[in-house]
Amino acid sequence: MRKSFICSLCHNGILGGGLYLDRHAVTYKTQKLTVNEKYRNLVLPLHEIEEITWKWMPFPLAVFSMKNGEEYKIIIFNKWRFARCYREYRNID
Repeated sequence: MRKSFICSLCHNGILGGGLYLDRHAVTYKTQKLTVNEKYRNLVLPLHEIEEITWKWMPFPLAVFSMKNGEEYKIIIFNKWRFARCYREYRNID
């Protein structure tokens, strides 16, 4: 089952969108056409995520560190629910 979250990607500013989590990937989607196509439908496969660390701004900021060295910063407005769902999906495999 896919879970959805309100979020903003931090890349050359704050880009509002939706975050979707299922047993295969974390997917960020936005409808903003001025954004690089890579970030309009950003898919982060769970098996490629090395770790997620959290920082606090006025909102919780998740830093996704990928195995290939890339990092993605996403403000997730329901940190506790996301963290719980993420743990559940990581424990399935």
